Amino acid sequence: MGSQDKEIKVTDKRMFTPDGELREEYRFLSEKSTPEAAAAAAPEPPPPAPAAQPEPPRRQPAAMELDAQEDGFDFPGPDFGAAPGMGPSFYDLAAMLAEPAAIYLGDAPLPDGQWAENLEMARLHIDLLDVLRQKTAGNLGAQESAFLEDLLYRLRVRYVQKRG
Repeated sequence: MGSQDKEIKVTDKRMFTPDGELREEYRFLSEKSTPEAAAAAAPEPPPPAPAAQPEPPRRQPAAMELDAQEDGFDFPGPDFGAAPGMGPSFYDLAAMLAEPAAIYLGDAPLPDGQWAENLEMARLHIDLLDVLRQKTAGNLGAQESAFLEDLLYRLRVRYVQKRG
């Protein structure tokens, strides 16, 4: 069997076309955060679970609440937290891994109200998110993949800003 018998498939996973336009699978990123746009981009919610005890609304992790910070460090993506009766989502996992990075970058307070900044630990948590990205490559939906890429980009930019 020669090397000419093997078929190679190349898949372009870049967000933009050569003309600089967003690819179709990333169009949701160009929409503003309006209720109409969010409703159009969000998948249909599953039907409610029969006769289950109502769950209290889930609070977004501290890393997701950083949009009030002066630096505009805001995490994109759909509403976080699982629907009642459903388990945690991929977004919950990514948020859980991103929260310590935000804390160690000094962008989010600790539960006791103190602030911690440790750039080496922040780098470790950013690298862990990159491991998640590498290991899930090809197994995520377009929205999940774009969310993780954007999350990593924002954390890395913030790390570089802090590092100086």
